[in-house]
Amino acid sequence: MKKILFVASESVPFIKTGGLADVVGSLPKNFNKEEYDCRVILPKYQCMNQKYVGQLEYVTHFYMNLAWRSQYVGVLKTEFEGITYYFIDNEYYFSGSKPYGDVCYDLEKFAFFSRAALSILPLIDFRPDIIHCHDWQTGLIPVFLKDTFAQGQFYQGIKSIMTIHNLKFQGIWDAKTVKDLAGLADYYFTPDKLLHYKDANFLKGGIVYADYVTTVSNTYAEEIKTPFYGETLDGLMRARSNCLFGIVNGIDYDAYNPETDTYIAQNYNIKNFRKEKIKNKRALQQQLGLEQDDRKFMIGLVSRLTSQKGLDLIQCVMDELCSDGVQFIVLGTGEEQYENMFRHYDWKYNNSVSANIYYSEELSHKIYASCDAFLMPSLFEPCGLSQLMSLRYGTVPIVRETGGLKDTVEPYNEYESKGTGFSFANYNAHEMLNTIRYAEHVYYNKKREWNKIIDRGMEADFSWNSSAKQYEELYSRLLGW
Repeated sequence: MKKILFVASESVPFIKTGGLADVVGSLPKNFNKEEYDCRVILPKYQCMNQKYVGQLEYVTHFYMNLAWRSQYVGVLKTEFEGITYYFIDNEYYFSGSKPYGDVCYDLEKFAFFSRAALSILPLIDFRPDIIHCHDWQTGLIPVFLKDTFAQGQFYQGIKSIMTIHNLKFQGIWDAKTVKDLAGLADYYFTPDKLLHYKDANFLKGGIVYADYVTTVSNTYAEEIKTPFYGETLDGLMRARSNCLFGIVNGIDYDAYNPETDTYIAQNYNIKNFRKEKIKNKRALQQQLGLEQDDRKFMIGLVSRLTSQKGLDLIQCVMDELCSDGVQFIVLGTGEEQYENMFRHYDWKYNNSVSANIYYSEELSHKIYASCDAFLMPSLFEPCGLSQLMSLRYGTVPIVRETGGLKDTVEPYNEYESKGTGFSFANYNAHEMLNTIRYAEHVYYNKKREWNKIIDRGMEADFSWNSSAKQYEELYSRLLGW
């Protein structure tokens, strides 16, 4: 039995701010239970989903040294969908209305969390073969494993994997402060270890010290070796390229299933979508106060509203797009300029643009089920989950060929009748507009071809099963058995 421990800063259903939580919540339960004992360690945030707080049972507590401080560590646990979750409790670090806040405070919080995650293992009687760390918040775990924990018999031989969900977020602060927070010796603060220019970098530490490094798509694994996508760590990614693997994320096929989804107005499947899917469009047009018209080409966008997501391209051509008579539905929050931009277009094109500047799980499902196309013109996209959800719901993705978008959306080829969506290569607003207009053309004038694109998209398998198999192979390779 291989023992695998996931350590992360968030996981559905307990706490979620982004795609990381979906991965940590879905991947462990997709391993073969007879071969793998997978468990997860999370922080016990005060702002976690209150529904689950009452289900946590007390395991133990103790005091742990973090540099010069002695800190309380409480351990609670629960079982959810066959997986054991442990929660590290400390009110000083994990209170507050959000899981993340001020960066310096977060660095101390996750230095504490990383050391505590390793410290509780003998007490919960679980010695993992591999600790699978996610993003910068757990970047110090591979470092600690090689530091003070290496002296303990219990920890010898434990392997570590560092998964990068988005290289842009690295956990950077001045070296003197980090040295003080983490209690690491000067030895670790050199350019070949944690030091990055003059600062200390949590993620870099994880990448340097982990046995393997993975990221969430093959294309992104290649892209981050280049200066444009490498976020100043491209040299390190090239140096570690023999241990760097790209495995595409999946989505939870039970949670995202048009046949059983309780959020949507009309359930449907690959056999009857031609007749039934349109009913969701009508219901959403009515709900959002858009013009009631089956023929209108409806485009959806569910996203964090940040510059990474290619929203400046949309800004460039939004007037031209609206002159085509399309309907455009946006859901998400983020940078003020983009929130206001979509509010402006909602005001200007009131019966054809709907800006929903908040987040709602229910509305996101309705958008995936109702729209004809789903737009993702990202500047970079490590994996992306929205395009996988739109494929699952028979909503045709229009994407820029980067990272996971390139790996998961096959561009439509009218001559060979292939493809599951539409894509463009350059980060250029009019190239995007031309691609959207080509999609409109197929939608209006070649309905049979359009429906075949939907068929192929709904048939594609982006469940966690295939990703889990690739992780299983990686684990076996790392352990040599």
